[in-house]
Amino acid sequence: MKKKQSVPEEPAEVRLENLVKEEDEENEAPVKAKRSKADHAGEEVVYHPVKLSRNDLYRPPTAEELNQLKEAESLFHCSLLKMQMEELLKEVALSERRKRQIDSFIQTVTKLIQTVPDSPEVEVSDLSWLSGAVKVPFLLVPKTTKGKFHMAPPSSIDLIGSYPLGTCTKPNVMVDLAVTIPNDVLHPKDVLNQRYPRKRALYLAGLAQHLTSSSDIGTMQYSCLHGNRLRPVLLLTPPGKDSSSFTLRVHACPAPGFFKPSRFHPQRNNIRTEWYTGLQTSHSEPPTPHYNSSVLGDLLPRAHLQFLSAVSSQCSAFTDGVALLKVWLRQRELDQVGSSHWFSHLLHRHFALYASTDLTVNGISLAKDPDSTAPSISEFHDAFQVVFVDPSGHLNMCADITACTYKQLQHEASLSMQFWDNPTVDGFQCLLMTPKPMIRTSDHVFQLCELVKLQSSCKKLNLLSELMDHSGDYIHTALPFILSLLQQGLSQRIHLLTHSLSPDPKWSVESEAPKHKAQPPLSFGLLLRTELSSSVLERGPPADSPMAAEFRQLWGPRSELRRFQDGDITEAVLWDGESICQKRLVPKQIITHLLQLHADIPESCVRYVGAMVDDVIKTGKEESLVVVQSYDDLSRKLWRLEGLPLTITAVQGAHPALRYTQVFSPRPLKLEYSFFDREKTSRSLVPKEGKPCPVYITPITIICHMEGSGKWPHDRLAIQHIRAAFHIQLGELLRKHHSYTCRPCPTHLDVWKDGLVFRIQVAYHREPQVLRESLTAEGLLVVRDNDEAQALEMATIHKPLLTSTLHGLQQQHPCFGAACRLAKRWLSAQLFSDDITEDTADLLVASLFLQPAPFTAPSSPQVAFLRFLHLLSSFDWRNNPLIVNLNNQLTAVDYPEIKNGFMATRESLPVMFIATPKDKKLSMWTKRSPSIQMLQRVIMVAAESLKVLENQLIDGSQKQDVRVILRPPLDAYDVVIHLNPKQVPLLDQAVDPPAITFSRGVMSGSVAQPGGPLPVIDYNPVSLYLGELRVSNTSQVSARSVEVTGDEAKTVPNVEAILEDFRIMGKGLVKSVEARTEKWSF
Repeated sequence: MKKKQSVPEEPAEVRLENLVKEEDEENEAPVKAKRSKADHAGEEVVYHPVKLSRNDLYRPPTAEELNQLKEAESLFHCSLLKMQMEELLKEVALSERRKRQIDSFIQTVTKLIQTVPDSPEVEVSDLSWLSGAVKVPFLLVPKTTKGKFHMAPPSSIDLIGSYPLGTCTKPNVMVDLAVTIPNDVLHPKDVLNQRYPRKRALYLAGLAQHLTSSSDIGTMQYSCLHGNRLRPVLLLTPPGKDSSSFTLRVHACPAPGFFKPSRFHPQRNNIRTEWYTGLQTSHSEPPTPHYNSSVLGDLLPRAHLQFLSAVSSQCSAFTDGVALLKVWLRQRELDQVGSSHWFSHLLHRHFALYASTDLTVNGISLAKDPDSTAPSISEFHDAFQVVFVDPSGHLNMCADITACTYKQLQHEASLSMQFWDNPTVDGFQCLLMTPKPMIRTSDHVFQLCELVKLQSSCKKLNLLSELMDHSGDYIHTALPFILSLLQQGLSQRIHLLTHSLSPDPKWSVESEAPKHKAQPPLSFGLLLRTELSSSVLERGPPADSPMAAEFRQLWGPRSELRRFQDGDITEAVLWDGESICQKRLVPKQIITHLLQLHADIPESCVRYVGAMVDDVIKTGKEESLVVVQSYDDLSRKLWRLEGLPLTITAVQGAHPALRYTQVFSPRPLKLEYSFFDREKTSRSLVPKEGKPCPVYITPITIICHMEGSGKWPHDRLAIQHIRAAFHIQLGELLRKHHSYTCRPCPTHLDVWKDGLVFRIQVAYHREPQVLRESLTAEGLLVVRDNDEAQALEMATIHKPLLTSTLHGLQQQHPCFGAACRLAKRWLSAQLFSDDITEDTADLLVASLFLQPAPFTAPSSPQVAFLRFLHLLSSFDWRNNPLIVNLNNQLTAVDYPEIKNGFMATRESLPVMFIATPKDKKLSMWTKRSPSIQMLQRVIMVAAESLKVLENQLIDGSQKQDVRVILRPPLDAYDVVIHLNPKQVPLLDQAVDPPAITFSRGVMSGSVAQPGGPLPVIDYNPVSLYLGELRVSNTSQVSARSVEVTGDEAKTVPNVEAILEDFRIMGKGLVKSVEARTEKWSF
């Protein structure tokens, strides 16, 4: 073994400048040669065409040429990505002006620090030399330790970290300055019992006291490096307007080589039990690997900088790779992971390394020739969950990273590799531009509040040795054990368990160091396995198995013996869950039970926000399932009908309830006949005079396609008559064979079945074409598209196809329907349902499941809803089509074709363009709405709703009222019409329903047998009133009068007439009309 080389004493920044200078000279050489060559070229070069024979011109491409074409195609994708990254690098790189400001401030601070006065030597615990204002940035637990301390000027001041390396990026510009503590201040035995960390903190306090009087320093705060309380730092900002442009982070470090690295072996102890607890012990001292790595980390930053400088000089892409990696980590809230420099300098290779290398099992070492005292990889694995050893061979750079955080890194890298290689995904936008906060990434999120309770967890889990190792930080002590416990309990229910990283606390130099309990709540994220996460049964091993005792130990009193249908008797745990909503919260039951049982964390300390938004949709999947089952039964009976002149070729649902996306799914109703009168001719039910408006019954649309035949006429009016005849005959057959109450109409047939109304529409596949055809005066046949044909095609072809496709998507992703219902609930509550239709909303949500990049497909309605709001507010509707690849029918070739066609005809296309496999060019779903103005308002409200909702979900101290995003602001309206609640049939569906309720002709109990009178169908006075207000011209005619002032004649609204029209048209429904005259201006 070679002996470890001593680190040169010259400042690191000088060496780095030399490296950069040599590299610049090398890079400039070829440029100069190229220019001189061009200067000497005096003659103009003349190119002559190459003559090719006919055979050469038309010969097929060779295999090599085909490979080159394929490479060019993939290269185009990579070239575009490269250009986008280059632009991003320009945005995050420091400008020359900023660098000059930083250099100037560094010089100022360096001069000030070098003039630190000496102080007399005192005991470490004696703080009398400090002024009363400046505090020590350290939690002194235990209170005292041995040792002497005095202030003295530093022996050297060096730049370390990313700034001298050239990898410092915006927006959070942090420049690191290493101040070397003089050797006479420290003692070789200061590694014991927190002596060195306390002296380090005292030295920083002395620097802060000296700098306080300087006007060249702006703000001054303490912080901790990566949240480690043993490594406080001093944060300095320049004065004046540049105070927020960058921060100088001052580290107090020992001289290189002052402590022997072998003293910090992960199996050695440097915190004595007797000193920490005050109790004598006869047991051997436990190792303190985390404490050791904290101290050792202060010895090596200069050596690390030298190593990275050498790597950077050998690889020109290193600097750019690290800068892009920082952006990638920051977007995923992983920028606290401290070793981003240490991975591959090329971004693509970085992802491949993370995705393929499991550092929790097989650690990596950068030490080519470590000395004999360096620990082995296996010894590192015994002490730490993740192992990545630095070039010295002594320090694990990932000592404070949990296995869950590394698994999260692996998961994100694997996803990024998929998106990078997928030509249908905008890799740049997904990888580097889209933020992935935990609340929008994880399916379920929960928080541990009142972190002081983790002290009792450490006691319950018997973690005294680990608590000593973390110097009393009970949060970091308990966290790995809590993660392991939850991982074991959730097991197959989750793909991934993540947790928030420790924030770097900041506090004034005049304040005491914050206690551990002052840390914000710990957040945990679950990425669920859809097929297993909501299972109410946890089936364990057989009763006579050796594993049964371990199962009982894990689940405690919830475990019990159960006999199953296959005859097995096993240990099992049964969780509560009758409805779909309750089953979604089974993970919550598991988490609260395990934390209470094993860690003494009461349920009151667990804030579970996995399904808080679900409460705004009262009904669940069960109601939709009843509708679908009734529809399936009716569909089978229609197929079996005999006696029709033509065969039924298809029965298709065309209603949102049949794809599980209806906000309030139709419910089977049992009518209270005393509430109604009978209509004289048809004997149908009608509401009695003076009674409240009857319950709203929505008809469920079914399209019944009849076979093509020469019997069909070729005249639009005749086809309508034939359809009406089919409606009559279908009604008679259903009444005869199944006793259903039916009411045929020219356009449809209403069927009263199982307390639901199904509206059957007969369709003939050639009718849209017939509507497009017309004869000219000369007798020529002209085919011209028109609104009537498009509407019929939409109703009979496209909507049924969409319904069946989305029904299939619901089978793949069980939370799809609930996510659509949440999205449409928000759109309706914010008064956008006329601008973004139900079908459009369903397609928008479908895109989140079919192309979820940079996320995985949602497995909870709440996270899907948050992504829906983000999609609405952040998608570039002006320059990009939203491509929804239903049934995966679009190929990689279709995507550029759709985008090119979109850009070529952008001005004539809808403002919100949604492309599907059957609609690549027109966006028929958004052809009529929204308008530009309404889309802008949707974007604005969605952005604000997302901000408010995420803040509520993350911050438990806020008022918890998620319905606030469903209450539309009425300030912008000039007139508010108040309705009579008695005549509003959907009153109980209001965001804030009133306490008073009305009987609407419905009884509780099971639905009666088939037959009986037909109820009032599709009657909603509010919708009818709004429709009349929109189409009526009466108010427009009476709302004008002419005002003559001087020589001008102005047309102004007759406000009184408008309001009177509102009252007259809504007689019985309108309670009052509120005119907000202070907002009017004419």
